[in-house]
Amino acid sequence: MAIRTLQDLLAEGVEGRGVLVRSDLNVPLDEDGQITDPGRIIASVPTLKALVEAGAKVVVTAHLGRPKGEPDPKYSLAPVAAKLADLLGRNVQLAGDVVGYDALSRSEGLTDGDVLLLENVRFDARETSKDAGERGKLAAALVELVGEDGAFVSDGFGVVHREQASVYDVAKLLPHYAGTLVAAEVEVLAKLTEDPRRPYAVVLGGSKVSDKLAVIEALAPKVDTLVIGGGMCFTFLAAQGLPVGSSLLQQEMIDTCKGLLDRYADVIHLPRDIVVAEKFAADAESKVVHANEIPEDWMGLDIGPESVDRFAALLTEAKTVFWNGPMGVFEFEKFAAGTRGVAEAIVTATGKGAFTVVGGGDSAAAVRSLGLPEDGFSHISTGGGASLEYLEGKQLPGISVLADEAAEG
Repeated sequence: MAIRTLQDLLAEGVEGRGVLVRSDLNVPLDEDGQITDPGRIIASVPTLKALVEAGAKVVVTAHLGRPKGEPDPKYSLAPVAAKLADLLGRNVQLAGDVVGYDALSRSEGLTDGDVLLLENVRFDARETSKDAGERGKLAAALVELVGEDGAFVSDGFGVVHREQASVYDVAKLLPHYAGTLVAAEVEVLAKLTEDPRRPYAVVLGGSKVSDKLAVIEALAPKVDTLVIGGGMCFTFLAAQGLPVGSSLLQQEMIDTCKGLLDRYADVIHLPRDIVVAEKFAADAESKVVHANEIPEDWMGLDIGPESVDRFAALLTEAKTVFWNGPMGVFEFEKFAAGTRGVAEAIVTATGKGAFTVVGGGDSAAAVRSLGLPEDGFSHISTGGGASLEYLEGKQLPGISVLADEAAEG
Protein backbone atom coordinates (compact mmCIF):
# COMPACT_ATOMS: atom_id res chain seq x y z
CA MET A 1 0.00 0.00 0.00
CA ALA A 2 1.76 3.15 -1.22
CA ILE A 3 0.86 6.16 0.89
CA ARG A 4 2.43 9.58 0.60
CA THR A 5 3.73 10.90 3.91
CA LEU A 6 4.36 14.22 5.60
CA GLN A 7 7.95 14.07 4.36
CA ASP A 8 6.69 13.96 0.78
CA LEU A 9 4.53 17.03 1.42
CA LEU A 10 7.38 18.94 3.04
CA ALA A 11 9.60 18.09 0.09
CA GLU A 12 6.98 19.55 -2.27
CA GLY A 13 6.87 22.71 -0.17
CA VAL A 14 4.19 24.11 2.14
CA GLU A 15 5.34 27.67 2.76
CA GLY A 16 2.33 29.96 2.46
CA ARG A 17 -0.05 27.03 1.81
CA GLY A 18 -3.01 26.05 3.94
CA VAL A 19 -2.72 22.56 5.41
CA LEU A 20 -5.67 20.85 7.05
CA VAL A 21 -4.53 18.37 9.71
CA ARG A 22 -6.85 15.79 11.27
CA SER A 23 -5.34 15.17 14.70
CA ASP A 24 -6.49 12.93 17.53
CA LEU A 25 -6.84 15.25 20.51
CA ASN A 26 -9.51 13.23 22.30
CA VAL A 27 -8.00 13.40 25.78
CA PRO A 28 -9.69 12.58 29.10
CA LEU A 29 -10.89 15.47 31.24
CA ASP A 30 -11.77 15.55 34.94
CA GLU A 31 -14.95 17.05 36.39
CA ASP A 32 -13.34 20.49 36.35
CA GLY A 33 -12.49 20.23 32.65
CA GLN A 34 -8.78 19.71 33.29
CA ILE A 35 -6.80 17.32 31.09
CA THR A 36 -5.80 14.21 33.06
CA ASP A 37 -3.67 12.55 30.37
CA PRO A 38 -2.22 14.74 27.58
CA GLY A 39 -0.64 11.79 25.76
CA ARG A 40 -2.54 12.22 22.50
CA ILE A 41 -1.84 15.95 22.37
CA ILE A 42 1.86 15.30 22.91
CA ALA A 43 1.80 12.68 20.13
CA SER A 44 0.26 15.20 17.71
CA VAL A 45 3.03 17.77 18.14
CA PRO A 46 5.74 16.42 15.76
CA THR A 47 3.55 16.71 12.66
CA LEU A 48 2.20 20.14 13.61
CA LYS A 49 5.64 21.45 14.54
CA ALA A 50 7.14 20.31 11.23
CA LEU A 51 4.41 22.10 9.28
CA VAL A 52 4.69 25.28 11.36
CA GLU A 53 8.45 25.39 10.94
CA ALA A 54 8.05 24.91 7.18
CA GLY A 55 5.79 27.96 6.99
CA ALA A 56 2.40 26.34 6.46
CA LYS A 57 -0.86 27.93 7.54
CA VAL A 58 -2.06 25.07 9.74
CA VAL A 59 -5.74 24.38 10.37
CA VAL A 60 -6.33 21.55 12.84
CA THR A 61 -9.56 19.60 13.16
CA ALA A 62 -10.26 17.13 15.96
CA HIS A 63 -12.97 15.85 18.26
CA LEU A 64 -13.40 15.46 22.01
CA GLY A 65 -15.83 13.07 23.64
CA ARG A 66 -19.22 12.25 22.18
CA PRO A 67 -21.34 15.38 21.78
CA LYS A 68 -24.62 14.72 20.03
CA GLY A 69 -23.92 16.62 16.81
CA GLU A 70 -24.38 20.06 18.34
CA PRO A 71 -22.28 22.47 20.43
CA ASP A 72 -21.81 21.42 24.07
CA PRO A 73 -19.50 23.51 26.29
CA LYS A 74 -18.51 20.37 28.22
CA TYR A 75 -16.76 19.09 25.10
CA SER A 76 -15.10 22.31 23.96
CA LEU A 77 -11.51 22.01 22.75
CA ALA A 78 -10.53 25.10 24.76
CA PRO A 79 -8.33 23.19 27.28
CA VAL A 80 -6.76 21.30 24.37
CA ALA A 81 -5.90 24.54 22.57
CA ALA A 82 -4.17 25.86 25.69
CA LYS A 83 -2.14 22.67 26.14
CA LEU A 84 -1.25 22.52 22.45
CA ALA A 85 -0.04 26.14 22.54
CA ASP A 86 2.15 25.30 25.51
CA LEU A 87 3.68 22.29 23.75
CA LEU A 88 4.22 24.10 20.44
CA GLY A 89 5.56 27.22 22.14
CA ARG A 90 3.30 29.47 20.09
CA ASN A 91 -0.22 30.85 20.06
CA VAL A 92 -2.94 28.46 18.94
CA GLN A 93 -6.17 30.17 17.96
CA LEU A 94 -9.41 28.35 18.78
CA ALA A 95 -12.27 29.00 16.40
CA GLY A 96 -15.66 29.48 18.00
CA ASP A 97 -17.24 27.06 15.55
CA VAL A 98 -16.37 24.20 13.19
CA VAL A 99 -16.76 25.69 9.72
CA GLY A 100 -18.87 28.77 10.45
CA TYR A 101 -18.18 32.49 10.28
CA ASP A 102 -15.50 32.52 13.00
CA ALA A 103 -13.58 29.58 11.53
CA LEU A 104 -13.68 31.10 8.05
CA SER A 105 -12.64 34.59 9.12
CA ARG A 106 -9.81 33.30 11.29
CA SER A 107 -8.54 30.99 8.53
CA GLU A 108 -8.49 33.89 6.07
CA GLY A 109 -6.31 35.87 8.49
CA LEU A 110 -3.67 33.18 8.98
CA THR A 111 -0.05 33.99 8.13
CA ASP A 112 2.82 31.57 7.55
CA GLY A 113 3.44 29.39 10.61
CA ASP A 114 0.11 30.18 12.29
CA VAL A 115 -2.04 27.46 13.89
CA LEU A 116 -5.83 27.49 14.03
CA LEU A 117 -7.69 24.79 15.95
CA LEU A 118 -11.30 24.40 14.89
CA GLU A 119 -13.90 23.76 17.57
CA ASN A 120 -14.91 20.13 18.19
CA VAL A 121 -15.74 18.71 14.75
CA ARG A 122 -18.42 16.50 16.29
CA PHE A 123 -20.39 19.63 17.15
CA ASP A 124 -21.44 19.31 13.50
CA ALA A 125 -23.74 16.32 13.00
CA ARG A 126 -22.49 15.87 9.42
CA GLU A 127 -19.11 14.62 10.72
CA THR A 128 -20.50 11.23 11.73
CA SER A 129 -23.46 11.09 9.34
CA LYS A 130 -24.18 7.83 7.51
CA ASP A 131 -25.17 9.98 4.52
CA ALA A 132 -22.12 10.41 2.29
CA GLY A 133 -23.63 13.53 0.76
CA GLU A 134 -23.94 15.22 4.16
CA ARG A 135 -20.40 14.26 5.11
CA GLY A 136 -19.23 15.55 1.74
CA LYS A 137 -20.75 18.98 2.42
CA LEU A 138 -18.85 19.27 5.69
CA ALA A 139 -15.66 18.06 4.00
CA ALA A 140 -16.05 20.74 1.30
CA ALA A 141 -16.48 23.39 4.00
CA LEU A 142 -13.32 22.18 5.74
CA VAL A 143 -11.42 22.34 2.45
CA GLU A 144 -12.57 25.92 1.96
CA LEU A 145 -10.64 26.86 5.11
CA VAL A 146 -7.29 25.94 3.52
CA GLY A 147 -7.99 26.95 -0.07
CA GLU A 148 -7.67 25.23 -3.43
CA ASP A 149 -3.89 24.85 -3.19
CA GLY A 150 -4.18 23.31 0.29
CA ALA A 151 -3.29 19.81 1.43
CA PHE A 152 -4.68 17.30 3.91
CA VAL A 153 -2.57 15.49 6.49
CA SER A 154 -4.16 12.58 8.33
CA ASP A 155 -2.50 12.31 11.74
CA GLY A 156 -5.27 11.01 14.00
CA PHE A 157 -4.71 7.27 14.07
CA GLY A 158 -7.35 6.86 16.76
CA VAL A 159 -10.07 7.71 14.20
CA VAL A 160 -8.84 6.12 10.96
CA HIS A 161 -11.23 3.22 11.46
CA ARG A 162 -14.13 5.67 11.07
CA GLU A 163 -15.63 6.76 7.74
CA GLN A 164 -16.15 10.34 8.86
CA ALA A 165 -16.00 13.68 7.08
CA SER A 166 -12.77 14.97 8.63
CA VAL A 167 -11.07 11.58 8.33
CA TYR A 168 -12.25 10.07 5.05
CA ASP A 169 -14.18 12.52 2.87
CA VAL A 170 -11.66 15.38 2.98
CA ALA A 171 -8.98 13.06 1.62
CA LYS A 172 -11.04 12.75 -1.57
CA LEU A 173 -10.95 16.52 -2.08
CA LEU A 174 -7.32 17.44 -1.35
CA PRO A 175 -3.84 16.05 -1.98
CA HIS A 176 -3.51 13.73 1.01
CA TYR A 177 -0.64 12.52 3.18
CA ALA A 178 -0.09 10.40 6.29
CA GLY A 179 1.26 12.41 9.20
CA THR A 180 4.17 11.25 11.34
CA LEU A 181 1.88 9.53 13.82
CA VAL A 182 -0.27 7.64 11.31
CA ALA A 183 2.75 6.55 9.25
CA ALA A 184 4.48 5.22 12.37
CA GLU A 185 1.37 3.35 13.53
CA VAL A 186 0.91 1.62 10.19
CA GLU A 187 4.58 0.60 10.15
CA VAL A 188 4.36 -0.81 13.68
CA LEU A 189 1.15 -2.74 13.08
CA ALA A 190 2.59 -4.21 9.90
CA LYS A 191 5.39 -5.67 12.03
CA LEU A 192 2.81 -7.34 14.25
CA THR A 193 0.89 -8.88 11.36
CA GLU A 194 3.29 -9.67 8.54
CA ASP A 195 6.22 -11.55 10.06
CA PRO A 196 6.47 -11.12 13.85
CA ARG A 197 9.51 -12.47 15.67
CA ARG A 198 8.71 -15.44 17.89
CA PRO A 199 7.70 -16.26 20.53
CA TYR A 200 4.81 -13.85 19.90
CA ALA A 201 2.72 -12.98 22.97
CA VAL A 202 -0.51 -10.99 23.15
CA VAL A 203 -1.97 -9.64 26.38
CA LEU A 204 -5.65 -8.68 26.37
CA GLY A 205 -7.59 -7.11 29.23
CA GLY A 206 -10.46 -4.72 29.69
CA SER A 207 -14.03 -5.33 30.69
CA LYS A 208 -15.90 -7.14 27.92
CA VAL A 209 -15.12 -10.26 25.91
CA SER A 210 -17.43 -8.97 23.17
CA ASP A 211 -15.17 -5.94 22.65
CA LYS A 212 -12.15 -8.17 22.04
CA LEU A 213 -13.77 -11.24 20.49
CA ALA A 214 -12.80 -10.43 16.90
CA VAL A 215 -9.17 -9.78 17.78
CA ILE A 216 -8.99 -12.96 19.89
CA GLU A 217 -10.31 -15.00 16.96
CA ALA A 218 -7.91 -13.28 14.57
CA LEU A 219 -4.78 -13.60 16.71
CA ALA A 220 -5.21 -16.87 18.59
CA PRO A 221 -4.23 -18.98 15.56
CA LYS A 222 -1.16 -16.78 14.94
CA VAL A 223 0.40 -16.26 18.37
CA ASP A 224 2.32 -18.47 20.77
CA THR A 225 0.80 -17.01 23.95
CA LEU A 226 -2.51 -15.24 24.57
CA VAL A 227 -2.81 -13.89 28.11
CA ILE A 228 -6.30 -12.82 29.21
CA GLY A 229 -6.95 -10.68 32.28
CA GLY A 230 -9.15 -7.80 33.34
CA GLY A 231 -12.92 -8.02 33.67
CA MET A 232 -13.17 -10.17 30.55
CA CYS A 233 -11.32 -13.06 32.22
CA PHE A 234 -14.34 -13.87 34.42
CA THR A 235 -16.46 -14.89 31.45
CA PHE A 236 -13.66 -17.29 30.47
CA LEU A 237 -13.44 -18.62 34.05
CA ALA A 238 -17.22 -19.10 34.04
CA ALA A 239 -16.84 -21.01 30.77
CA GLN A 240 -14.59 -23.42 32.67
CA GLY A 241 -17.40 -23.95 35.17
CA LEU A 242 -15.80 -21.86 37.92
CA PRO A 243 -17.78 -19.59 40.27
CA VAL A 244 -17.09 -15.88 39.67
CA GLY A 245 -19.17 -14.33 42.47
CA SER A 246 -20.40 -10.86 41.59
CA SER A 247 -17.56 -10.24 39.12
CA LEU A 248 -18.22 -8.71 35.73
CA LEU A 249 -19.75 -11.42 33.56
CA GLN A 250 -21.14 -11.60 30.02
CA GLN A 251 -23.50 -14.53 30.35
CA GLU A 252 -24.28 -14.53 26.63
CA MET A 253 -20.57 -14.98 25.79
CA ILE A 254 -19.94 -18.08 27.93
CA ASP A 255 -20.52 -20.59 25.11
CA THR A 256 -18.29 -18.54 22.79
CA CYS A 257 -15.53 -18.59 25.41
CA LYS A 258 -15.94 -22.36 25.82
CA GLY A 259 -15.36 -22.75 22.09
CA LEU A 260 -12.23 -20.57 22.18
CA LEU A 261 -10.82 -22.49 25.14
CA ASP A 262 -11.46 -25.80 23.36
CA ARG A 263 -9.74 -24.64 20.16
CA TYR A 264 -6.83 -22.77 21.69
CA ALA A 265 -6.20 -24.53 25.00
CA ASP A 266 -2.45 -24.53 24.37
CA VAL A 267 -2.36 -20.78 23.66
CA ILE A 268 -4.83 -19.09 26.04
CA HIS A 269 -3.62 -18.41 29.58
CA LEU A 270 -6.06 -17.34 32.30
CA PRO A 271 -5.37 -16.10 35.85
CA ARG A 272 -4.91 -18.71 38.56
CA ASP A 273 -5.56 -16.32 41.43
CA ILE A 274 -7.70 -13.22 41.77
CA VAL A 275 -7.78 -10.15 44.00
CA VAL A 276 -11.41 -9.96 45.13
CA ALA A 277 -13.27 -7.21 46.97
CA GLU A 278 -16.61 -6.83 48.72
CA LYS A 279 -17.51 -3.81 46.60
CA PHE A 280 -16.23 -1.68 43.71
CA ALA A 281 -14.36 0.99 45.65
CA ALA A 282 -10.80 2.17 46.17
CA ASP A 283 -10.96 1.36 49.90
CA ALA A 284 -12.89 -1.91 49.64
CA GLU A 285 -11.85 -4.83 51.81
CA SER A 286 -9.91 -7.22 49.60
CA LYS A 287 -8.13 -10.57 49.61
CA VAL A 288 -6.38 -12.93 47.21
CA VAL A 289 -8.17 -16.18 46.39
CA HIS A 290 -7.60 -19.03 43.95
CA ALA A 291 -9.47 -18.57 40.68
CA ASN A 292 -11.87 -21.40 41.60
CA GLU A 293 -12.65 -19.97 45.06
CA ILE A 294 -14.20 -16.56 44.38
CA PRO A 295 -16.80 -16.03 47.16
CA GLU A 296 -20.42 -15.63 46.10
CA ASP A 297 -20.85 -11.96 47.02
CA TRP A 298 -17.32 -10.80 46.16
CA MET A 299 -16.05 -9.41 42.87
CA GLY A 300 -12.71 -9.81 41.13
CA LEU A 301 -10.94 -6.48 40.59
CA ASP A 302 -7.40 -7.61 39.68
CA ILE A 303 -5.32 -10.65 38.87
CA GLY A 304 -3.37 -12.10 41.79
CA PRO A 305 0.40 -12.31 42.42
CA GLU A 306 0.75 -15.93 41.25
CA SER A 307 -0.87 -14.99 37.96
CA VAL A 308 1.44 -12.00 37.58
CA ASP A 309 4.45 -14.27 38.08
CA ARG A 310 3.17 -16.83 35.56
CA PHE A 311 2.34 -14.22 32.96
CA ALA A 312 5.65 -12.43 33.52
CA ALA A 313 7.56 -15.67 32.90
CA LEU A 314 5.83 -15.99 29.52
CA LEU A 315 6.19 -12.34 28.53
CA THR A 316 9.84 -11.79 29.45
CA GLU A 317 10.86 -14.55 27.05
CA ALA A 318 8.77 -13.27 24.14
CA LYS A 319 10.35 -11.58 21.11
CA THR A 320 7.13 -9.75 20.11
CA VAL A 321 4.47 -8.50 22.54
CA PHE A 322 1.18 -6.69 21.92
CA TRP A 323 -0.73 -5.47 24.98
CA ASN A 324 -4.25 -4.03 24.95
CA GLY A 325 -6.30 -3.65 28.12
CA PRO A 326 -5.48 -3.47 31.86
CA MET A 327 -5.40 -6.53 34.11
CA GLY A 328 -7.59 -4.92 36.76
CA VAL A 329 -9.01 -1.66 38.06
CA PHE A 330 -5.65 0.10 37.93
CA GLU A 331 -7.26 3.46 38.73
CA PHE A 332 -7.52 2.17 42.34
CA GLU A 333 -4.03 1.68 43.82
CA LYS A 334 -5.12 -1.43 45.72
CA PHE A 335 -6.05 -3.12 42.43
CA ALA A 336 -3.22 -1.86 40.23
CA ALA A 337 -0.58 -4.50 40.99
CA GLY A 338 -1.65 -6.86 38.21
CA THR A 339 -1.47 -4.24 35.49
CA ARG A 340 1.81 -2.91 36.89
CA GLY A 341 3.36 -6.37 37.09
CA VAL A 342 2.43 -7.33 33.53
CA ALA A 343 3.60 -3.95 32.21
CA GLU A 344 6.93 -4.30 34.02
CA ALA A 345 7.39 -7.74 32.48
CA ILE A 346 6.85 -6.22 29.04
CA VAL A 347 9.42 -3.52 29.85
CA THR A 348 11.84 -6.32 30.75
CA ALA A 349 11.15 -8.01 27.42
CA THR A 350 11.87 -4.73 25.64
CA GLY A 351 15.19 -4.50 27.45
CA LYS A 352 16.04 -7.99 26.17
CA GLY A 353 15.43 -6.91 22.58
CA ALA A 354 11.76 -7.73 22.11
CA PHE A 355 9.50 -5.60 19.92
CA THR A 356 6.73 -4.45 22.27
CA VAL A 357 3.58 -2.49 21.47
CA VAL A 358 1.05 -0.97 23.86
CA GLY A 359 -2.27 -0.87 22.03
CA GLY A 360 -3.57 2.51 23.10
CA GLY A 361 -6.64 3.34 25.18
CA ASP A 362 -6.61 2.34 28.84
CA SER A 363 -3.29 0.52 28.46
CA ALA A 364 -1.50 3.70 27.39
CA ALA A 365 -3.21 5.61 30.20
CA ALA A 366 -2.05 2.94 32.65
CA VAL A 367 1.57 3.29 31.53
CA ARG A 368 1.47 6.98 32.31
CA SER A 369 -0.65 6.92 35.47
CA LEU A 370 1.41 4.13 37.05
CA GLY A 371 4.61 6.03 36.35
CA LEU A 372 6.08 3.41 34.03
CA PRO A 373 8.80 4.49 31.58
CA GLU A 374 7.31 5.21 28.17
CA ASP A 375 10.63 4.35 26.56
CA GLY A 376 10.32 0.92 28.14
CA PHE A 377 8.07 -0.04 25.23
CA SER A 378 8.96 -0.07 21.54
CA HIS A 379 5.74 1.76 20.66
CA ILE A 380 2.72 3.17 22.50
CA SER A 381 -0.23 3.44 20.15
CA THR A 382 -2.68 6.33 20.30
CA GLY A 383 -5.52 4.35 18.75
CA GLY A 384 -6.92 1.43 20.71
CA GLY A 385 -9.93 0.67 18.52
CA ALA A 386 -8.07 1.34 15.29
CA SER A 387 -5.17 -0.87 16.38
CA LEU A 388 -7.50 -3.75 17.17
CA GLU A 389 -9.39 -3.46 13.89
CA TYR A 390 -6.10 -3.44 11.96
CA LEU A 391 -4.99 -6.60 13.76
CA GLU A 392 -8.38 -8.17 13.03
CA GLY A 393 -7.56 -7.69 9.35
CA LYS A 394 -10.22 -5.07 8.70
CA GLN A 395 -9.85 -2.31 6.13
CA LEU A 396 -9.48 1.04 7.86
CA PRO A 397 -11.27 3.69 5.74
CA GLY A 398 -8.99 6.50 6.87
CA ILE A 399 -5.92 4.53 5.75
CA SER A 400 -7.26 3.04 2.53
CA VAL A 401 -8.41 6.46 1.30
CA LEU A 402 -4.85 7.78 1.64
CA ALA A 403 -3.71 5.11 -0.81
CA ASP A 404 -6.54 5.78 -3.24
CA GLU A 405 -4.76 7.02 -6.36
CA ALA A 406 -8.12 7.80 -7.95
CA ALA A 407 -8.75 10.46 -5.33
CA GLU A 408 -8.13 14.02 -6.41
CA GLY A 409 -4.52 15.08 -5.95
